[in-house]
Amino acid sequence: MEELFELRSHIEQRHYAQALVLIGEMEEMSKDDKINRIHSYSIIALMHLIKQHAEKRSTHSWETSICNSVEKIGMTNKRRKTGGFYLKEDELKEILAKGFKAALRNASLEAFEGHYDVRKLARMVDEEKIRKEALQLILEEQANI
Repeated sequence: MEELFELRSHIEQRHYAQALVLIGEMEEMSKDDKINRIHSYSIIALMHLIKQHAEKRSTHSWETSICNSVEKIGMTNKRRKTGGFYLKEDELKEILAKGFKAALRNASLEAFEGHYDVRKLARMVDEEKIRKEALQLILEEQANI
């Protein structure tokens, strides 16, 4: 909120260069917030995909959670006024790669009632396949927005 007051002050004082710098910083903060939200939703989707692959089964709850997370990623990534998306496919791949470790850690607490640690669970799944599946779900969602 301070940034808005500062921006107003710069504009009122006709310090346009400083106002533009501040706008750039605000845009960067907004994109960082979107990246963090997409990262959080991707961990949830990946966690349930890991459980599905490891246990070779699914539940309605897991499927709903995956669906909701993918939908939230699509909504967060969508540029409302200009169209398109904030993060391109390569950036989404990077977020999924970065989030996989946390998703695996979370999944190890729930899959098989928590009987396997992270390393054992990791050996039971194909990380690349799961990340590709997650990316495909996200891209399909974005195509429908």
